[in-house]
Amino acid sequence: MKRLSIVMIALFSIFAMNAQESTKAKKLLSEVSSKVKAYDNMVIDFKYSLENTAESVSQETRGDVSINGDKYLLNLMGTTQLFDGKKIYTIIPEDQEINISDYVEEDANNITPSKMFSFYEEGYTYKWDISQDVKGRQIQYIKLTPMDSNADVKNILLGIDSQTKHIYNLIQTQDNGTKITITVKSFKTNQPLAKNLFSFNEGRYKDFYINRLD
Repeated sequence: MKRLSIVMIALFSIFAMNAQESTKAKKLLSEVSSKVKAYDNMVIDFKYSLENTAESVSQETRGDVSINGDKYLLNLMGTTQLFDGKKIYTIIPEDQEINISDYVEEDANNITPSKMFSFYEEGYTYKWDISQDVKGRQIQYIKLTPMDSNADVKNILLGIDSQTKHIYNLIQTQDNGTKITITVKSFKTNQPLAKNLFSFNEGRYKDFYINRLD
């Protein structure tokens, strides 16, 4: 009975500690979300890397994105993706092709640019993870695990600058072993953006094949 009591006390201590860690992680994420939502817009330069050691795949490139509310303009790997709040336009200059599709909230399981600072608010459990010093910046990691057991994503590590409460990087590990890392290199807010930045002008792409998916 004495041994059983000791085991039970230990288990309760672990559960209590996990609950505290989860609460602490959720509080930090809420601070990040609240701060980001207060900005009129964001302009971000980032490094994107994809690695799968089992498949001998390794890619690294730079990209940039402008975000205003749900709208965004993303440049990555020679492709531009524009979301005007209703439709997604994927512009591929190399193939002179444009894909246009309706945005459907229920189907948007991936982390889109406009969701990067809020995707974690639903569908994930939180865990306080390691803290690292990166060039004098204290980066606190929160481990996110999808509640959906059938999700392709195994877990996500979200690195947060403890001082600025801005996201420093995102490390997504998939079930197939692929690891995607997005590292913020430059983060600017409340920039003077062009009024038509998030508008698609079909007249500019007369030589392109336009594929309307919906």
